[in-house]
Amino acid sequence: MERIKKILRKMLFPPALPAVILAVTGYLFVLAVAVFNIKIPAIEYLSYICSAYALTITITNFPRIIAFFKLKKSQLIDSKFMKKIRSTKLGNRFFSDVRFRTEIALYCGLIINFLYIAVKLFSGIYYRSVWFIALAIYYILLAVMRFILLHKGKNSAVLTMKAELRRYRLCGIMLLIMNQSLAGIVVFMVYQNKGFDYPGLLIYAMAAYSFYMIIVAVINLVKFRKHGSPLLSAAKVINLVAAMVSILSLETAMLAQFGSDDDPLFRKAMTGATGGAVCTIVIGIAIFMIWKSTKRLRKGEFENEQHL
Repeated sequence: MERIKKILRKMLFPPALPAVILAVTGYLFVLAVAVFNIKIPAIEYLSYICSAYALTITITNFPRIIAFFKLKKSQLIDSKFMKKIRSTKLGNRFFSDVRFRTEIALYCGLIINFLYIAVKLFSGIYYRSVWFIALAIYYILLAVMRFILLHKGKNSAVLTMKAELRRYRLCGIMLLIMNQSLAGIVVFMVYQNKGFDYPGLLIYAMAAYSFYMIIVAVINLVKFRKHGSPLLSAAKVINLVAAMVSILSLETAMLAQFGSDDDPLFRKAMTGATGGAVCTIVIGIAIFMIWKSTKRLRKGEFENEQHL
């Protein structure tokens, strides 16, 4: 009995590095079976077992895996290469100034946003999909919001807290207005029982991108609240909204590609529920941003300190 317990303990709680390797292998195995549409029963069942085991050890070893990556991160930071980078003026500012890092992240997000818009517009025109074009327009508006956050004005290299609060409120107002178009897209998707359609293997790439973005957006939204900067919070809110819209488009694409045409009511219900949830969350966030910034601006509860 003790021997069986030891074997089970080793299987369920392997060391951090083997756990990561086994988990990634299990996920890639089941993904490969789905992507290449392998219909051999033995391989299909084996992939399901491997993916189940991968999920199990991911859950049982999650704290150890996190600790492992934190250790590797600290080792990377203490490496000679990173020390050399930190010794430069730009490198030292990047690692020590959170606002400077956020500004860089905003520029990177703006570039990625434009690339995403280009892909959506091209796909919409090439595949004659009104949904891709509608989503591209929505992301254009998000790009405008990012530009508003980045633009500091001709005569100022920094922003005061009052200016940050005004831009924070403006982003909330824009989100509230944009949400009407998003709600319209959801209504038409439900009414016409249509949605986004990613051709070929693109759906798997978009799935990985969407889940990564939603996880990072939630973590950063919580993490950057402690800095007390409305500008940083607004930047992370934009990322969260973009991630939620990506999840919505991904769901409709997966229902179209993997769902059954025999049950259109299920597809409509799922699209309506997810779309309604996304729109409701965006409305709540927008109203909170407007209310909070207006309250602080009226009461003058801010310092004339300079920020990003």
